[in-house]
Formats: sequence, C-alpha cells, structure tokens
Amino acid sequence: MNLKNEFGSGKRSMVGPLLIRLRDLGLLVTGLENVSPSMSRAVIEAFIRLHEKGLIYQGSYMVNWSPKLQTAVSDLEVEYSEEPGTLYYIKYRVAGGSSDFLTIATTRPETLFGDVAIAVHPQDERYSKYVGKMAIVPMTYGRHVPIISDKYVDKDFGTGVLKISPGHDHNDYVLARKLGLPILNVMNKDGTLNEVAGLYCGLDRFEARKKLWSDLEETDLAVKMEPHSLRVPRSQRGGEVIEPLVSKQWFVTMQPLAEKALLAVEKGELTIIPERFEKIYNHWLTNIKDWCISRQLWWGHRIPVWYIVGNDCEEEYIVARSAEEALMRARDKYGKDVEVYQDPDVLDTWFSSALWPFSTLGWPDELAEDFKRFYPTTMLETGHDILFFWVARMVMMGIEFTGTVPFSYVYLHGLIRDSQGRKMSKTLGNVIDPLDTIKEFGTDALRFTLALGTSGQDLNLSTERLTANKAFTNKLWNAGKFLLQVLPNRDNVSGWQNIEACKFNTEGYLLRLPLPECWVVSKLHMLIDAVTESYNKFFFGDVGREIYDFFWGDFADWYIEASKARIYHSGDDSVALVAQTVLLYVFENILKLLHPFMPFVTEELWQALPNRREALIISSWPQTALPRSTDLVKRFENLQALTRAIRNARAEYSVEPAKRVTASIVGSEEVIQYISEEKEVLALLSKLDLDNIHFADSPPEDAKQSVHLIASEGLEAYLPLADMVDISAEVQRLTKRLSKMQTEYEGLKARLNSPKFIEKAPKDVVRGVQEKAAEAEEKINLTKNRLALLKSTVMLLQ
Repeated sequence: MNLKNEFGSGKRSMVGPLLIRLRDLGLLVTGLENVSPSMSRAVIEAFIRLHEKGLIYQGSYMVNWSPKLQTAVSDLEVEYSEEPGTLYYIKYRVAGGSSDFLTIATTRPETLFGDVAIAVHPQDERYSKYVGKMAIVPMTYGRHVPIISDKYVDKDFGTGVLKISPGHDHNDYVLARKLGLPILNVMNKDGTLNEVAGLYCGLDRFEARKKLWSDLEETDLAVKMEPHSLRVPRSQRGGEVIEPLVSKQWFVTMQPLAEKALLAVEKGELTIIPERFEKIYNHWLTNIKDWCISRQLWWGHRIPVWYIVGNDCEEEYIVARSAEEALMRARDKYGKDVEVYQDPDVLDTWFSSALWPFSTLGWPDELAEDFKRFYPTTMLETGHDILFFWVARMVMMGIEFTGTVPFSYVYLHGLIRDSQGRKMSKTLGNVIDPLDTIKEFGTDALRFTLALGTSGQDLNLSTERLTANKAFTNKLWNAGKFLLQVLPNRDNVSGWQNIEACKFNTEGYLLRLPLPECWVVSKLHMLIDAVTESYNKFFFGDVGREIYDFFWGDFADWYIEASKARIYHSGDDSVALVAQTVLLYVFENILKLLHPFMPFVTEELWQALPNRREALIISSWPQTALPRSTDLVKRFENLQALTRAIRNARAEYSVEPAKRVTASIVGSEEVIQYISEEKEVLALLSKLDLDNIHFADSPPEDAKQSVHLIASEGLEAYLPLADMVDISAEVQRLTKRLSKMQTEYEGLKARLNSPKFIEKAPKDVVRGVQEKAAEAEEKINLTKNRLALLKSTVMLLQ
C-alpha cells in the first residue's frame, strides 16, 4: 500500500490500524524529533484556537496538486510561466439522432473524461439552437452531458464552445459550484488517469494526451492542432506542472483575519517600506482565498486531529493538544476500548512560520519574560518576494492571537540578480556564491554593495560593483593608516590631552578653526544630520551613498591632502595639532556612521586608534544639530574651484607632474584675504611655486602671455605660459594636431555634403556624423585659439 497516496485520497480509516502498529513498533517517524517542544506547542495551540472559533475547517475543494511530491500546495507556491503549447480541436456529437457536431478547442484533451457539460455564450447565435440538448463526450462509450449557456464562456476563444471539467480546472470548478453541476475526477494523485478514463486508466496524463489524440484522429473526431501560448502552472518546489484536483484538505477561513490586517495598515499601525508595496498588500488581502494548510508530506507539524479506528465516518474527529487528551475524549464519547489514530497530514510550513514573531518568545504563555519584553518588535526586514508567503500571514496571526501587530514597520529589500538582471540559477550557471565573493572582495565590500540597493528594487550584482566597493574599503583602511602615522604617539600624554580638550560642539570653537578645518567639520555635521534622517526613514541606500561621497570626495581627496600642509610643511606644532585633532574627530565619526554597513573594517580601525575606551559597536551615535558655517563652506568651495581650474589647465597643457608653476590670483579684497591665508594649502593642492604666488585685485602685466582661468564669480587666476610649457615645442605639437583634426573634419563634411549619404543612410547614422563634425569643429577652434595665444606669446618674448 502506498501510504502517501492513501493519506492524500481521504481513506484515512484504512490506514489507521497500520499507523498505530507502526507507532507501537517505533517505526513511525514524524520528522520533528528535533523541534523545540515550545514551538510545537505554539503551533498546536494556534490550530486549536482557530478551530474553536470556526476558522479552520475540513472539506473537499479544488486545490493545487503536485503529482511529483504528491501533496497539495498553496496558490503562492505555484509559479506561472509562458510556454509554447498546443490547442486541440475536437468534435462532440450532438445527441438525439442529429448529425451535427460541436467543435471544442482545448489545451488539455485528456481531461475530457471529466466533462460534465458543454457551455456556450447566451448571446452566441451560432449555438443557441443547441442549448438544452445533450452532447456525447468522445471516447467515453456514449456518455451524455448537457449543453448549457453561461456568460462565463468567451465567444472569441477557439470556437466559442467550452468543455466544463470542474474536477481539473479552477474556473470550471467555480462554474460547476454555481450551477450545481457534478464534479468528476479522472486523475490519480501521481498524475496518472484513473478508472473513469476507461482504456486510458493508468497512463500518465501526458502519455494519455498523445494516445487520446491519436485515437481521436483514427475515429475522425480530431479536427486540427495549432500552436498556442500557454500560461503553465508549475510547482515552486519541484518544477513539475501542477494539477488542479478536488481533494479533501484542511483550510483556514481567511477573510476575518485579512480584514484586521488591512485595518492595521489603514490606521497606520503598520507601515510597509517602500510605500508602493502597500497597494500590493492591500490588493492581495482584499481578494484573499481560504488557505489550504494541510500537506501530504512525511515531515512537518502533524495536524492535531484524531480519528476513531474502525469508524468510516471521517466527519467525526477529535481536535486535541496531545494523543493522550484525544484518547481520553474518545473514550468519554465512544467507550473505554476505543482506539484513535492521528491525521497523517502535516501543516503547511508557512502556518508555523506565521507564528514566528511570538512563538519564539514563549507564546502561548503571555507572561513569558521574553514575550513581555520583546513583543511587539519595531521592524521586520525581509525580501519583497515573501510579502504574501510570510509577512501578511505573520501580521494576521499576530493580531489574531495577541491583539497587536507583530511589528510597526516592514522593510522590503530587493532580490539579488546577476549583472544582466537575470535570476540566479544552476541552469544559467550564474549563481554567485557569497562565500567565494567574501573571499575575493571581503565581507564589508559585499555588505556595502548589497546595502546600497534601493528598497524593494532588485539589485544586479556585478564584479564591477564589488571591485569599486573593495577599493572603497581599501581607501578607508589607508586613511586609517595615515592617521596612525600622523597622530601623537600613545605615550605622548600632553599631546593627547590637547586633542581631547578640543570640543567641536560649540559655534565659537568652530569659527576659530582655519578655513579647511572649518569646512570639513561643517560638512561632517551636515552629513551626520542627513545620514541620521535617512536612517530614521530607512533610506539605507541614501545613507551609504552620502557617507561614500563625503569620505572619498571631501575627506580623503581634499581634507587629508590639505592637512599635509599643516603637518609636514607648517613647522608649527600648534598648527599641526589642529589638523591632527580635526582628522581624528572626522574619521572616528565616519567610522560610527559606516559601522552598520561595514562592521569589521570599521571596528578594526576604531580599535587601532589610541585611547579607545569602548568598542565601536557600543559607542554612542554622533550628536545631531551640531554647529556649521555655510559661509565658510562656500569660501572653501571657492578654493576648491580655483584648485580644480589650475589642475585642469596643467592637464590641458601637459605640464610635468613635478613642475611647480607661478600663478597670479585675482579677486576682490575679501576673497583675496581668505584665499591668501591658505596659500600653503593652495600651493600643495595645485602644485604651485609657493614663493611665486601673487595676490592682487587686477590682472598682472603679463596677462596676455598667461592662461586665464575663471574659477568662480570674483575669483580668477593667471598662469604664465612660459612657466608651464616649452612654447616652441607646444606650437609644433598643436600644429600637427590641428592638421590631423582638419583632415578628419573635412572627411566628415564630405559625407554630409553627399546627397546619396543623406538619402540612404539611416537617420541615426546621419545624426551621429553630424554630431562628430560639430565636435571636431569645436576642437579645431579651441586648438586655433591656443595656437594663437602661444604664437603671440612667442612674439612678445622676442
């Protein structure tokens, strides 16, 4: 006897004595020997309470059946895929001596043995004369079914005639229940046809389809086959095609539970992030169906229902918390010699999972210390793909059994896909092993890459992303190494006392700092506020990007470089001390902000810094609303703009990296004052000759022989050409370059002047050539202007 098949078919009374015998011999395994007794107790308690309220019931209804696993699966465990299929056209003879036929188009001819009616649309005049008559189902030895009319029929699909097989189609099942039609099942639990199929009994459903079509062709009842795209339901677990079957199962009535879960979102007791998923959540709960919770598997929580051995009436059962309690109740009702056996079905995994927020904390003991302290919690973080499988069910069960939503926020992250946006699978060979990724790029780089994704949006994981964030980790590490090199030694007590005496939480102290230090501290304080706000809003991707931009773009690229002018070139310990203090203050706050993303490297760097009194993980979060100066930030941005302009000019004229050049800085008195105060920083960052930087309110005398740079409004620079390049060599180089560019430009213009090219070439190709020509013309003009400047400089120098 195939016990699993018998369990799924509802013949529980036949296997009851066998189960008892297996149990007594110690051969019956439930698969839950290692489950915590408290977890099992919670599951049983939940089932019993729902049953006592009339929310759990047993009945024979249409379910999704997995022939491979031979168990029912929920709607959420069925995945639909568009696949090529076939539409079969079959003739059904009209009974009553008529020679007329009705041609039916179906994708599943093997289910015709389960036909209980033929349906047409009430307004379809082609078939109105047949309504009320009978049709003969092919290959069934003359079985008759009624021809009916119903608006459910789509006149435009196939021939407009529909076979009604309520035992094997969800929509047909609903129609049959509405019209009171019988339910006829032609399928066994393993996907083979049963005795209702006559000669085809025992054949696999797909083999039966081929043989049936062949026989229909021989009997001239097959009209034609044509290709047809199908939406095929497949099991999420096994991948096989799901079979809709009517089966006796246990169900939970969901509407009362769903209404409370909907109300929780409506009243603001539960917030789903991102917000767009609230609509999906609401739609699913509004249209929810009863939940089939029984499974015909050998592992899982056994359904706490017992039957009477020898009693064929399965409608009489006992729900109990244990076998002892069930036996006691049975003896009270049926006598002391009665024996019982437990329902062999197990509960859907998601039933026990739905209890997780409170069952793990000691429920149903609501006085349990963990339950009182930790339930409800604040936030659940999970993937958007299990919003229905798990999240909504946890909300419903939490409200039902505790009266409270289990969490205030649900944060839904995206799924990890490959670099092309494809789902990872062994078939495609694109599975990324996180352990291999960690070995190559590091745990922190992987965490940071994943955390930068937008909530609810899938992330395409690529080597380029991981490489970039590994470089970011290395940059952070190297910044830490630099600090350790320039900070006072651990035994320099006075030096550390001076550093720790500096307080950046007062506006007065901030405004006394030099410009670069005031700028970076102000930017840090702005960052802390922005990051804290983003954390509070669960905008984790924004947090990561904001910290990344500040650390790399402001702190590493600008302030660390600027601080070297204080530490290495000032010759003043007090000036160096200010830079050391700011470096430490900014860096340790960066570590705090980054720690949730990159816990390992940040903790390692934190512990390496001198005078750490506690671990980073338990240190306090940076204070918000600290002072900042937007005016001084703008001043330093002017200094940055000037530096960038000089750097660009050096690159444009191919100035040797080590060469220090002369510069004249021109601006208003106010601008010149604060720029000149940072002369050493400007010289270091722009590679200027410190002794030949001149500040004035008007252009220098050699302005015409200089490269003129406009950094910002009211701030300009003049770089003498002779000081930057070998003018004669540069003239020769640019002359050759100009000749080459003109040749290329003339070629492009020739193509554009050709009527054949304009007429025959695709528009995007013509547009591309036009853009190249415009770009080439602009480069030629720039080169001509530069040549003119160089030649005029040569003449003046002569």
